[in-house]
Amino acid sequence: MESLTVGRRAIIKGRPLPTADFMRSGTIGHLSGIGALAYRSAMTSSSASITIRPLEPADWPTVWPILRTTFQAGDTYAFSPDSSEAEIHKAWVELPAATFVACGAGGEILGTYFIKANQAGLGAHVCNCGYVVAPAAQGQGVASLMCEHSQQQAVAMGFRAMQFNLVVASNVRAVRLWQHLGFAIVGTLPGAFRHHTLGYVDAHVMFKTLVA
Repeated sequence: MESLTVGRRAIIKGRPLPTADFMRSGTIGHLSGIGALAYRSAMTSSSASITIRPLEPADWPTVWPILRTTFQAGDTYAFSPDSSEAEIHKAWVELPAATFVACGAGGEILGTYFIKANQAGLGAHVCNCGYVVAPAAQGQGVASLMCEHSQQQAVAMGFRAMQFNLVVASNVRAVRLWQHLGFAIVGTLPGAFRHHTLGYVDAHVMFKTLVA
């Protein structure tokens, strides 16, 4: 389903990424140099390929409009629709441990995700991720590929589990996708999300153990 190729040298927030062999075995490696992985996956819906790589500063002018459009809709993320570019850059790029982009065969950015510790201190072994797909790329399996990539990346970074804190219940497609990828609803927060058009709707906490 998925092939691994060693990609461009990079470092993610001070953490060297492991080699492909380490990633295949699920073991955290310590590199003598600085490494990163580029994943190339065949989409099930077409013959095109997607490469997932670390976000670069030059990507932001393209990533920001994708995020802005998603957050302004007010139906999936808790970010204020009026959030400034600086606020979103801090939340999506500066604070997380790593941020990635999914690119099409021609290098166009199709989506982006971040990974970070869900809690500090004694809860830091559980990570949290957020994913956004460009409107024009939806329905092509981009979110699924990014989620699969993020789980492998999480294990490589030493996380033992992944938690989604606020999956809007009315976002049925996302809920079903996460369940398909092995996440379970471990709790539902009544009226925890103020949907732009539906008003107060429930939100799920979803969880998946990555390392037994």
